Amino acid sequence: MRSTRTVRAVLTAFATAAASLGMVALGGGGAQAATPLPAHVFAPYFEAWTGDSPAALAAQSGAKNLTMAFLQTASKGSCTPYWNGDSSMPVSAATFGSDIATIKANGGDVIPSFGGYTADNTGTELADSCTSVDSIATAFEKVITTYDITRIDLDIEDNSLNNSAGIDRRNKAVKQVEDWAAANGRTVQFSYTLPTTTSGLASSGLAVLRNAVTNNARIDVVNLMTFDYYDGATHNMATDTQNAAAGLQRQLASLYPTKSTAELWGMIGVTEMPGIDDYGPAETFTTADATTVYNWAVSKGINTLSFWALQRDNGGCPGTGGSDSCSGIAQSTWQFSHTFAPFTSGGGTTQPVGNDFSVGLSAASGSVAPGGSATATVQTSVTSGSAQSVALTATGAPAGVTVSLSPTTVNAGGTATLTVSTTASTAPGSYPITVKGTAASGSHSAVYTLTVTGGTSGCTAPAWDKAATYVGGDKVSYGGHNWLAKWWTLGETPGTTGEWGVWQDLGAC
Repeated sequence: MRSTRTVRAVLTAFATAAASLGMVALGGGGAQAATPLPAHVFAPYFEAWTGDSPAALAAQSGAKNLTMAFLQTASKGSCTPYWNGDSSMPVSAATFGSDIATIKANGGDVIPSFGGYTADNTGTELADSCTSVDSIATAFEKVITTYDITRIDLDIEDNSLNNSAGIDRRNKAVKQVEDWAAANGRTVQFSYTLPTTTSGLASSGLAVLRNAVTNNARIDVVNLMTFDYYDGATHNMATDTQNAAAGLQRQLASLYPTKSTAELWGMIGVTEMPGIDDYGPAETFTTADATTVYNWAVSKGINTLSFWALQRDNGGCPGTGGSDSCSGIAQSTWQFSHTFAPFTSGGGTTQPVGNDFSVGLSAASGSVAPGGSATATVQTSVTSGSAQSVALTATGAPAGVTVSLSPTTVNAGGTATLTVSTTASTAPGSYPITVKGTAASGSHSAVYTLTVTGGTSGCTAPAWDKAATYVGGDKVSYGGHNWLAKWWTLGETPGTTGEWGVWQDLGAC
């Protein structure tokens, strides 16, 4: 990513601890039965230099798949990559091997990422540093066999975008590894992570892909960094993500004229930066933006949804931009991860097989006063194969809210109307409503967030008691608000557990 990283000072103690894990049974020289990533995957970046356990954070956040950043050489001119460019953190099972094995055992996987801003700015990005295509390919293959992974990410920005020799070496090595994988019965994908404008790739990023086409290197995913635009404008980050990806889709259509529209969208990934990015408050990706982007990503059938970075997914530093450890906005811990996590679906193939479809919404949220109603259009589309019958349902409506769909069954490609109606007694608050489409091929969903404003319900619920045990459905009053327990709880103060915690804020009373 673009933020400058000063990393070496924090690595030595962690590297020693990682090495003490010992060797674990990962990878090997022969063909492995590694499971390909799902056709649609949420894989946020994990900052590997922090000393955090990727397996622990994956479990805490609900992000089963991680993109691990970064691999680079220790010095310019070297052909040996290390985690964070630190020679005490080699590509071996002793470095992150135990964590990766745990992530795999929990149904996820990792995507090792080469490059990043620091490497691209110091000449330690592998293909910039190493002048041997064979050595670059060998390094890629070692990562694949050591960790038994099926995708490598290439984060190319800054000076690397202008290093034509490095670009050519890298793509020649990609082709060589793909040929090696095919000969050895392996599934291997390559993704390029590139900076973008709000209308698609700049000429430098597009040149990277043109060179890949020239070298017959198959690029499976083009992942846009939809942040840090640095163009002096005030941004609607969700809208800009959609515009940037639409521009990329048109660019890919020119590069790959034989691919269908669905296949082109299936090559696209987007990486957001939760909260305030490096540029500042004019580029702030909000929690509402996350819901909008999630629904859009599902509707388009893109391949990868990500953000920089997992350790930022908390509200610990309000007003701070570009931090590596917090988003700079008010949010609950793991709120962005929880919004994006349902995007991961499918699996076993790199593209959807047979008939498949998507579900999206024309509006991701709506706000009404008690007694009011809101509507949104449910949009379905065919992402592969032929249109099939899709049954629509909506769940998650609280007491006092009625949700209807018309019609309740559509052919993929058709639309329906979601109507959400409240009564005068509906408690104020925000309520996620899940719209689910079910067909013979499986199911997909989108989330609509209803906000009920105002209200004068009064603090009629019993006062919260720290010593009392509450179960789902219990209501209490505390701090001038009514609260609803979503599950069993004891001793958790209302208002301190966040949107994804046990207490749902029903509004002031």
